[in-house]
Amino acid sequence: MSQLEIKSRSRTQLLDVTERIQRAVSNSGVREGICYLFVPHTTAGLLINENYDPTVVEDIMALLERLSPRDGRYRHTEGNADAHLKVSLLSNSAFIPVQAGKLALGTWQGIFLCEFDGPRQRRLVVGVIGE
Repeated sequence: MSQLEIKSRSRTQLLDVTERIQRAVSNSGVREGICYLFVPHTTAGLLINENYDPTVVEDIMALLERLSPRDGRYRHTEGNADAHLKVSLLSNSAFIPVQAGKLALGTWQGIFLCEFDGPRQRRLVVGVIGE
């Protein structure tokens, strides 16, 4: 198991971490198995989606902002209620098959750390289990 340190640069941001996770998988020596990911934060999460066309990320961010606007009328008054809600719509963990030492993602898929309360230093736990 390892941890990646990821620095976000804005309040909301989807950071493509696919290559960094693939390096962790390669370094593990596992050829066939599972890569598990976990974000130990309540205002940052994970998403697997298209990482080829950047407008997909823009559309995802726009949708999340419509569903949970920053200036919404929330009971949680720390100023980041929208961030908690956005993460609850996504996930904070993922499992990805490893085949021949590579993440078995689809052709256009990438892995994103989703920042909703930045800028911050975030941790991403990466584990690989297998042979």
